[in-house]
Amino acid sequence: MSSLSKFKKLAGISAIAFAAMTAANSVNAANWRYAHEEYEGDVQDVFAYKFKEYIEENSDHTLQIYRFGELGESDDIMEQTQAGILNFVNQSPGFTGSLIPEAQIFFIPYLMPTDMETVVEFFRESEAINEDFPELYADKGLELLQMYPEGEMVVTVDEPVTSPEGFNNKKIRVMTNPLLSETYDAFGATPTPLPWGEVYGALQTNMIQGQENPIFWIESGGLYEVSPNLVFTGHGWFTTAMMANQNFYEGLSDEDKKLVQDAADFAFEEILVHIDGLADEALAKIKKASDEVTVTRLTDEQIEAFKARAPQVEKKFIEMTGESGKELLEQFKEDLK
Repeated sequence: MSSLSKFKKLAGISAIAFAAMTAANSVNAANWRYAHEEYEGDVQDVFAYKFKEYIEENSDHTLQIYRFGELGESDDIMEQTQAGILNFVNQSPGFTGSLIPEAQIFFIPYLMPTDMETVVEFFRESEAINEDFPELYADKGLELLQMYPEGEMVVTVDEPVTSPEGFNNKKIRVMTNPLLSETYDAFGATPTPLPWGEVYGALQTNMIQGQENPIFWIESGGLYEVSPNLVFTGHGWFTTAMMANQNFYEGLSDEDKKLVQDAADFAFEEILVHIDGLADEALAKIKKASDEVTVTRLTDEQIEAFKARAPQVEKKFIEMTGESGKELLEQFKEDLK
């Protein structure tokens, strides 16, 4: 057989082998489904697309992402994940609190630090975050893959506020989370739970129609341009969590489990870069859009007046979660030392 003939034969065999390998990979590839509770360009959306980027660049799998409202409200996407309709979900502990009461711990005011460096260190090294929470989520059929911060909490209000008395008789819209309502009740406001997707529309409607002095709790990564006055009380960072349906995750090959975890770690590192300075950028846009917006950052002395009201929220958290919540709170404090 001539060299040319041998080459053609080998090339033919290689082509067949490559086609067979490609077909096998195609059969093994999957289109995974991932839903989150925010809009295009928001922090959860950026995290989701970084996760997708890693998955698709390092495997034959594809990832379909659904933003807020495309598959329903926050409760809907959680139910779909637990049922196995969705493979992955990103949901803040604020909404997960109805399913996992201990997750509400992030809304105890002045428990979490507010400077970026300390916050990042806490999420990387905390035993509560990396050991205790995965067990709590597993009890509900969920594989916790990553918890991460979105930004410092801030309140929008119809006038500058520097003391708890300034919140008296103010109506505040909050997430549908009992402990968050307890926090702003402790601060002196009158909280009204509202599904997250309705907050922005309600804020616009109230301002346009001139309804009674509405104020809103939001995280600083999502500052709204229609906010009249912004008040940073230094009481915590908004936290969110990305998880998988546990049956789906446990059914993955070891290779795919590593792929998923590596993708979550990659997205975590990318989101830390993304949120660094995000609030300052948002504030700059707001100030540019309106000369009437004010930004109030409370002094240490002013913060102390709010801190004095935090113990009643801690007490409520323990009442809601029992011994499990008490132990988690102790671990949080130990991690933060």
